[in-house]
Amino acid sequence: MKTAGPRLVPFFKTVAIFFVLFAEDSKLESFFYCLIKCLPIISLIFFVLLHGMSLSEYYAYSRKIVAGLIFSCLGDAFLVWKNCGYFVHGILMFSVAHVMYAWAFGVKPFDWLTCLICAGIGSVLYMYLLPGLYGVYTYLGFVYMILIMSMAWRAFARISVYRDIPWTKMSSCGGAILFILSDTVIAVDKFRFSVPYAHQIIMLTYYAAQLGIAASVVDSQVDAIMKKTKKDVGATKQVETSNGSVLLNGSGMQNGVITKRKQLET
Repeated sequence: MKTAGPRLVPFFKTVAIFFVLFAEDSKLESFFYCLIKCLPIISLIFFVLLHGMSLSEYYAYSRKIVAGLIFSCLGDAFLVWKNCGYFVHGILMFSVAHVMYAWAFGVKPFDWLTCLICAGIGSVLYMYLLPGLYGVYTYLGFVYMILIMSMAWRAFARISVYRDIPWTKMSSCGGAILFILSDTVIAVDKFRFSVPYAHQIIMLTYYAAQLGIAASVVDSQVDAIMKKTKKDVGATKQVETSNGSVLLNGSGMQNGVITKRKQLET
């Protein structure tokens, strides 16, 4: 955490700049507004890259998180011009981002209980939004709800194997919750009723969500090394066990041959 702190300074500075310049207006449609809005996410991309990046398996988690941040940044850019017909494009970009995050979090352990809880929450939220949805948003909203809840499910499912949960795993869980909160406010404000201070709530929870997810890369290489080590140890034990069985079978066959010879000789 001590090494992560200084690398997050650009993120906090760019977030502060955004709220100083655009704290009360989310309807601007300019490249300058787009740049300032995307800068915090760009700084998180560099934060992840500074923790190391390569094509090796040890950095697979970081690569997926970076991909999610890139698609999120594209989604932010499209949403700047949401009133010009690019709201759907923004949803699609964030949908891909959630797929990348869920992929990074992994598919094991499955954790049925967490799956059912996330499915239940997603169903309630979608049914609440459904009366206000129209056209393509009816189907796109359903798919998006599945994806974001799947991302949250995978974030929480992976902590079920720990007694002492690492702070990075808790960070990704907190990021998932805040992402759901941010997107829920967006949806309610657009499809149900005007939410007071929606812009401030949306952006604050959104930036905090991305921070939580990005911070989870801090010990991801260590996790990958530990998993690889356990896998190699397990494979070694399996080979040793197999060799032992072969030796036992071989000695058994040899004893059988000797016994058969004695029987023939007598």
